[in-house]
Amino acid sequence: MEHALIVKDVTKKFGKPGDPFWKRLPIFKANQPDKKDGNGHGNGNHSASATANGNGKNGHNKNHNVTKKEIVAVDHVSFEVEKGEIFGVLGPNGGGKSTLIRLMSTLLLPDSGQILVFGEDVVRKPMAVQPLINRVSVEASFFKKLSPLENLLYGARLYGMAGKETRKQVVEILTRLGLEKRSIYNPMEEMSRGMQQKVAIARALLSHPRLLLLDEPTTGLDPRSKREVQAVVRELQKEHGTTILLTTHDMTEAENLCGRVAIMDAGKIVALDTPAGLKKLVKNDNGSETTLEDVFLALTGKKLANQEEEEAE
Repeated sequence: MEHALIVKDVTKKFGKPGDPFWKRLPIFKANQPDKKDGNGHGNGNHSASATANGNGKNGHNKNHNVTKKEIVAVDHVSFEVEKGEIFGVLGPNGGGKSTLIRLMSTLLLPDSGQILVFGEDVVRKPMAVQPLINRVSVEASFFKKLSPLENLLYGARLYGMAGKETRKQVVEILTRLGLEKRSIYNPMEEMSRGMQQKVAIARALLSHPRLLLLDEPTTGLDPRSKREVQAVVRELQKEHGTTILLTTHDMTEAENLCGRVAIMDAGKIVALDTPAGLKKLVKNDNGSETTLEDVFLALTGKKLANQEEEEAE
């Protein structure tokens, strides 16, 4: 079967020394003027040596500790997604899910490894990949003074779409996602975050992507809106053959939508199987039915959803 997405041993790190590399070169340090003491005399090699060793006054150098901790956001990740599959990535905030999505969508470059979208390399041929994909992030951006209709018509023009048929399609998609007609024509700043997320999904559907990347698309939605979005996801797969990669915190959503689920923690995939297969990995001592959250806790020792900010992503 044809693979829509192939991820091969992909790594992405963040964090670097605070000073530019050239400031850390010996020749740069040697050419720095010596500091003078109170009598106007230079401190000579003693000062330079103290600076190089991180020791200044009182044995400390204030400029020496400007380093950021290196964070491995995606750590040698590999998997394949078949054409027409809904593939889920389950994990906590800061686990690397959003970084992985950005790598697939050509927004970030991997430090190592390879990502292929329908055979096209995201690094070597980003312009060939971009027409094949679309992405919905958890924090979508819009022109808030414009209406959903105006925002989507603007987005459609960027994809070379225009005319009455496009306008009709925009209204149909927004209505399908549960927006009332009056909301379609009102400024986005008057809409709730959940309703704005629906507009983000509608915008992604306009280009008819072969691979749709959904980064926590139902976060902030009420139960009814969640069901409406999930119904659209199923419809895209069944009626249009769209391949969908979904990241989520919602175990029920992952289990109901996804054919296979990868559990990701600290940048690594710790398990990958069907929801039923994953649940066979863990047996509850109390005899109750195993859930995906039980599996995640057993494999990582962490709760699936937490309140930490995604600083690493």
